Amino acid sequence: MLDNNQKLETNILNSVVGFQEAVLKKEELEKNGSNFIEGKGLVRETIRSLHPKRIRLRVENIRIDTPSTKTLEMVSVDARNLPPFQAGQYINLFVSLQGVLTARPYSISSSPKDLKSYELTIKRAEGGFVSPYLLDDVKVGQEFESTGPMGSFHHNPLFHGLDLVFLAGGSGIAPAISMLKSFLASKELFRFHIIYSNSYENDVIFIDELRNLAAAHKNFILTEFLSREVSSEYKGYRGRLDFSTLQTLLSEPSSKMYYVCGPTPFNEHCAKLLSELGVKSGRILIESNGPPPKPEKMDGWPNSLLPTKEVNVKVGNQKPFKVKVGEPLLNSLERNGYFTENACRSGECSLCRVKLKSGEVFSPPEAKIRKSDKKFGWIHSCVAFPITDVEIQL
Repeated sequence: MLDNNQKLETNILNSVVGFQEAVLKKEELEKNGSNFIEGKGLVRETIRSLHPKRIRLRVENIRIDTPSTKTLEMVSVDARNLPPFQAGQYINLFVSLQGVLTARPYSISSSPKDLKSYELTIKRAEGGFVSPYLLDDVKVGQEFESTGPMGSFHHNPLFHGLDLVFLAGGSGIAPAISMLKSFLASKELFRFHIIYSNSYENDVIFIDELRNLAAAHKNFILTEFLSREVSSEYKGYRGRLDFSTLQTLLSEPSSKMYYVCGPTPFNEHCAKLLSELGVKSGRILIESNGPPPKPEKMDGWPNSLLPTKEVNVKVGNQKPFKVKVGEPLLNSLERNGYFTENACRSGECSLCRVKLKSGEVFSPPEAKIRKSDKKFGWIHSCVAFPITDVEIQL
């Protein structure tokens, strides 16, 4: 006889959707000399395969896109398919360079429909540490470690709708072309408009492919902007994107979903224009490409403080080291032998946060630092610039 507690437990379990089916399946397996124990651990292994913490990648091919940009085709070293991703996401590529272990996030520019490889489109960053190495020194066959796909910069079918606009600046086209390939392969009736801004005509990434796709698909619109000198063959807009031109390009702007990806000044400019058009902030998704290269130009930076000034950083009980205030704290930590987990390097994911014990740091206004982190003294080291002597705890 079942007591009252056992009866209550049985009633609760029977009310769970799928419970009776699972019981019947178990009984069927046991009749055939098997049971669920044989499948123990399969769920965990499936999760690990879909969302691995680390992936071993090998450079399968290197394509020259423009004078400043190459695309690295990366495959799994064990020849398996790579984990699935949403178009617009990135992986964090780990690099050991000049005795420094560091990492950089790169958007996947290939289609999420093809998991045999990830394509990473990399543009040379002025004064960069990692991009010159990846562009000048990396060879086919070289191996790297990376995270699995990450990031929230992707289309959400429940909230974003089908009328989409992507404002891309320079290498910010990488997530855009991945989205484009995904949308064109979909059965949904997307309308996708890429507004693509660049400086030089000979340095526009994917331009031939984009033009060909725009000519072949009525639901894809490409609008080009060039801010420097152009040839007589160029058919796009000249100069920088401004309010009146954007207003002309967009009908019913408040009803669309916007994705913005490019250098920090470009992102800020686009966000301002969209706001002036009456677009609500919830309809604008912005992907930052690393920390601001010139934090001293941003609102809130202390007056007369030069980015070359040096201050001391102390980690716990260790000996302090000198850093320049214009360099992100995460970069300084890596150069001095400290590694902290990181991914986006733009203040969004919070993996690189450290505890600020004393001193003061500057973080750009757009850094997505949680209220609880601010309250309890946590800082995102990738976008934290120490403007006084500081002591931190990893």
